[in-house]
Amino acid sequence: MEVTPTTSYRPPTSTRKRPNRYSDRFIPSRESGDLVSAFSLLESPKETKPSLPWLENCSDSYVSSCVWRLSNGGASPPTATSHSSSSSFLPDESTSMNQEEDRMEANYKYVLRQELFGEWNEDSTSPSCTSADSFCNGYHSPDYYSPFGKQPNASCSKKLFRFKARSKSTNLVSSSTLSPLPQGWNMINILGNNNNNPTNHSTTANRKIVKTPYKVLDAPNLADDFYLNLVDWSCMNILAVGLDRSVYLWNAMNSKVTKLCEVSSGDSICSVSWSPRGKELAVGTRCGEVHLYDVSCLKHIRTFVGHTLRVGCLAWNDRLLASGSRDHSIRLRDWKSPESQVMEELVGHSQEVCGLKWSYDDKYLASGGNDNKLLIWNPNHNLSVWSRFDQHTAAVKAIAWSPHQSGLLCSGGGTADRCIRFWNVTSNSLYKTIDTGSQVCNIAWSKNVQEFVSTHGYSQNQIIVWKYPSLSKVTTLTGHTYRVLYLAVSPDNESIVTGAGDETLRFWKVFPASRQVDGLESKSLLSTGRNCLR
Repeated sequence: MEVTPTTSYRPPTSTRKRPNRYSDRFIPSRESGDLVSAFSLLESPKETKPSLPWLENCSDSYVSSCVWRLSNGGASPPTATSHSSSSSFLPDESTSMNQEEDRMEANYKYVLRQELFGEWNEDSTSPSCTSADSFCNGYHSPDYYSPFGKQPNASCSKKLFRFKARSKSTNLVSSSTLSPLPQGWNMINILGNNNNNPTNHSTTANRKIVKTPYKVLDAPNLADDFYLNLVDWSCMNILAVGLDRSVYLWNAMNSKVTKLCEVSSGDSICSVSWSPRGKELAVGTRCGEVHLYDVSCLKHIRTFVGHTLRVGCLAWNDRLLASGSRDHSIRLRDWKSPESQVMEELVGHSQEVCGLKWSYDDKYLASGGNDNKLLIWNPNHNLSVWSRFDQHTAAVKAIAWSPHQSGLLCSGGGTADRCIRFWNVTSNSLYKTIDTGSQVCNIAWSKNVQEFVSTHGYSQNQIIVWKYPSLSKVTTLTGHTYRVLYLAVSPDNESIVTGAGDETLRFWKVFPASRQVDGLESKSLLSTGRNCLR
């Protein structure tokens, strides 16, 4: 025998009832006419006076008249007539009815203003004509309307315009929740987005950086060696990567992969670097040779010899090609000359040279070594060391010249140092230092904005975008599972590619577009996905 339940079944509703959100302020309505209890002015118009300091010396009939006007939206009592003159504030038995009405008019405005905005004037026992006039013309406090300005008095129990709780994600001010703006104000003032403000950087402050790579390439046999430089991006939008004994070219516009060269057995690729015009590629090997290729026709041009150990770093300017080696030396060659002799040799490091960078004016050459030294050379002046900086406590591989300020150089130290230091080469002085918390592998500046990016190894394996000169972090990117040893910047200076010992190349868009190329399609935009480099 089945037992029928006494309670009826109610199917669950598809939508959940939204909880009511109550205000922390009662907004009186003039239609109800009960402003006496709303504002707690007095319990009875004829029995008790309100606790208002400026009404303490007023007669009961005068207070009742003021309260009657509040309850009736400012209308005059039936027995009174309105006039525009006023002589004194406190009522007097001998004054005329016309003067009494003027005082009531001013006091009504004063009471209403104090109740609405909570501005009780302790220093004065009477409302001034200026206060009444300003209220009639509107409340003109800029700080009240600006969400970034001074907030209303916290001690005030009645906060007008606080109609509902503020949403956590609300960034804009709705015009429907605000009273008319004061004279001379507009929404730009309210939101604090004034273009005349010199500290406004809307291009960089409001942009959103995607924290995932927009493309990933497999790079088999990409070496996990801190002292090598195996990735470079040309101005022709072609990426060169050294994998074991071979060099591969990847065209960023059509994703075409081309094998450029392969060295003999027992040798391997240690560094690759593009020429300024993007047509020539220099390749350093473990045997100490530097091979020069014409990429347009995939032709080997010449081989530079002279180093006795591996060539781990290369740097070009308009005339010279610099190569740094494990034999502690730096060699300069005129890469446009048909002869392959060494023009100059720079000796100053006591261990392997692992970082080389020319300044943008081609005047200075900065070199970093495993001896923890950062050296500055001026080959046009002499072959001796121009400046020597020894504040780093680990190998200096990461070196980058600022494209925005002449003579500004930044360098990063290895695992025992973890710092990025900024140098004024003109005055030979240390400018700033920041501890990144992990091994600094690479640094690259943006040419579009005052920002730079750094890649890191032990122990966080991350990529950090920094603002300069505040040195605040714009964003931190993660994804590599090994040290981020390789870094190159796209020709439009918007994207970067990073390589690591996890045998992947990851493409990130980290910098904003240049003002000169806004509206144009970026040449470095690639289809999303994961492909194999070879």
